[in-house]
Amino acid sequence: MQEKIDHEEIKAKILIVDDCRLNLQVLHDILSSDHEVLTAVSGKEALAVVASSDIDLILLNVIMPEMDGYEVCKQLKGNPETKNIPVIFVTAMDHIEDEEKGLEIGAIDYIHKPFNDSIIRMRVNNHLKLKKYRDILEKASSVDDLTGLANRRYLDEVFNIEWRRALRDNSSLSLIMIDIDSFKEYNDYYGHLAGDDCLRNVAVAIKSSLQRSGDFVSRYGGEEFLVILPSTPRKGAVTVAENIRKKVKSLKIEHVPSNICRHVTVSCGVATAIPDENISPNTLLKLADSALYKAKGDGRNVVRSA
Repeated sequence: MQEKIDHEEIKAKILIVDDCRLNLQVLHDILSSDHEVLTAVSGKEALAVVASSDIDLILLNVIMPEMDGYEVCKQLKGNPETKNIPVIFVTAMDHIEDEEKGLEIGAIDYIHKPFNDSIIRMRVNNHLKLKKYRDILEKASSVDDLTGLANRRYLDEVFNIEWRRALRDNSSLSLIMIDIDSFKEYNDYYGHLAGDDCLRNVAVAIKSSLQRSGDFVSRYGGEEFLVILPSTPRKGAVTVAENIRKKVKSLKIEHVPSNICRHVTVSCGVATAIPDENISPNTLLKLADSALYKAKGDGRNVVRSA
């Protein structure tokens, strides 16, 4: 029983988009034994499904009323949250110009009508394998080697995504900028290997302090870390920051040269905004940095908000 459950959990999630319900049923029957299959009968419905589900691959009919497959693909590829989902166009057209147009927009392949069961299964499985390898490479390139947290490049990507989401939902977005107090002195006294261990332990403490799956932490640079808290007002962000500060202090990592505490501590700067068109994401980063500067000026090992 457990093996069956595990197998079901790792099934790829495929979205089939076609305004013809017969085509939907045929493709569903071909693929549903190996994959989890979702369906949509219009471009608008497809975009809504993608926004609410973690889709691995899309089979997209080209000719549909109101919004055709080309327009759906353009919108998917223009959105950072969905641009990496492979799109296979499904069509009865066989002109080279049509295929060129779809591939230029961002589709990875074409499946032609009438359907051939074996060809469809093989193409879908091949592209899912390629996506899996790309995801592995993408994850490897987005991780900080020392701490195992997200790196600065991936942080920038996630921050832009969360900013746009908050802008769309008119919701608050909070940042916590964190700095290990007197880390240079720690490195000078204990050596860089011990400094690396300290960074790793602090990273684990920060990550373990975040309770929601949408909360995000990355190494910001040197001994600094940045936490992104979607849909979180200032009061909630300050509470999370205070939990982080206490968690790091509770590690009791010896810090003899510190003039703040006998153990490693952190200072935290909190900033919150409800994004609008007149505010840039960089503004929120600057506010968090200013709050951190204030925390350092107030003696360190404290939380301050902008």
